[in-house]
Amino acid sequence: MTAPDSGTDRRERLKALREAALHRPVLARHISDGFNGRWSRRQWVQASLFATMGMLVLAIVPGFSSPGNAKPLHAARQSLALALPPLPLARAKGQIGDSWQLVRVDRGQTLGAVFKQLNIPSSTMQQILEQPGAKQALTRMKPGTELAFDMPVNGSLRSFRYDRDDSHQVELKLDGGKIYQKVIARPSETRTVVLSGKVGSSLFRSARKVGLTPNNIRTLTDDIFKYDIDFNEDVGANDRFSVVVEQTWREGELVNTGPVLAATFTSDGKLHTGFRFERDGKAEYFTGDGRPLKKSFIRMPIPYARLSSGFGARRHPVLGRMRMHKGVDYAAGSGTPIMAAGDARVKSAGWMGGYGNAVVLDHGRGYTTLYGHMSRIGKIRPGQRIAQGTVIGYVGSTGMSTGPHLHYEFRVNGVHRNPLSITMPPPEPLSGAPLAQFRSQTGVALARIRQVENIIYADATPTVSPMSRALAPKKKTKA
Repeated sequence: MTAPDSGTDRRERLKALREAALHRPVLARHISDGFNGRWSRRQWVQASLFATMGMLVLAIVPGFSSPGNAKPLHAARQSLALALPPLPLARAKGQIGDSWQLVRVDRGQTLGAVFKQLNIPSSTMQQILEQPGAKQALTRMKPGTELAFDMPVNGSLRSFRYDRDDSHQVELKLDGGKIYQKVIARPSETRTVVLSGKVGSSLFRSARKVGLTPNNIRTLTDDIFKYDIDFNEDVGANDRFSVVVEQTWREGELVNTGPVLAATFTSDGKLHTGFRFERDGKAEYFTGDGRPLKKSFIRMPIPYARLSSGFGARRHPVLGRMRMHKGVDYAAGSGTPIMAAGDARVKSAGWMGGYGNAVVLDHGRGYTTLYGHMSRIGKIRPGQRIAQGTVIGYVGSTGMSTGPHLHYEFRVNGVHRNPLSITMPPPEPLSGAPLAQFRSQTGVALARIRQVENIIYADATPTVSPMSRALAPKKKTKA
């Protein structure tokens, strides 16, 4: 049995432990001070605090966590000289075809401006314009016209290309002060297509969207349907149109759209038709039964003018006595264009006493018209054949007149008639062989239009559509 320690031995042992603790680091001494085998709350808090501080230091200073991945602040850089690839042999020698530049002409841009932009001398341009057909093609360029220039490394022009027409391209090669011309054929394809659409909010925008040109649209509104449809009042958003035209395509690009060959316009459920046909070498538009759509005469030789004096007896504004007014007067500003009321031959053009500067037109079949008080006469001469709508003069106040206006007379076999109330003579319809040829053409055109409309407007087409009625064979009545 072991004897218990004496009090003296215990005191000596405690003294030795205190002396040893005095020689330890502060943290260790502080933690172990009074340690009895279990950590106190204070010791746990101190240990957690120092552990947290250590983790923060490791996170803030990357070098402490991964000293092997540390990068220097200023990395060393080196420059390496690389040889450029050699210039292609064809370009080094300046051979044709290595440097073609394509230029599209902007609106209002001239050939001289294009050449100046490419630093090509004006003398070179003049030399090109001297070539056969070049001046005609290059001085009237439309926006979007493509010109191709072959420019070598030294900048001088070697070759020049432009389109002579839809199917041919001209290449001019410049060599030693001389120019050699080569015509290149560009195959094109002509397609007869039907362009159809609804009026919507704007007839012009809708027609342009389906592919009609501004000229096509003017033909619809001014030549074909203007006598039957008021495009300002009678047209609705759901009204539809279909137009047959020929399109020219070249290398996958549309290069031209021809005139309207046939057209239909369905307004408020009523079908209107018009077909192009050449009679005596002149293109006109006819109804489905061969009657011309253009009327023989237009009522007003001046559009949107104000009627200032009617037909009949009145007190003459200059003579001051009652006198028969054998025509009608249209007040308009001086210089307003005056149009021929119908196709005619110019019978006379010049000074005619009280009428002042005047023009008399002979329309055939005993019909003549007179236009007086003009400020000046247009570019017409006696004996000349002119078409309806041709400008024959301009409003003025010459002769016995108190102000600028047009005096307009309409005569039948020499007898004056009121042009506002007389029944105008109908135009001559087609007959005989021309009518048979016309009907064969219209049948094909209508069939094309019906096929397209049946596809586009399948849901909106009634059981018996206006188009079906137009194409249905006419029933013969028994005598």
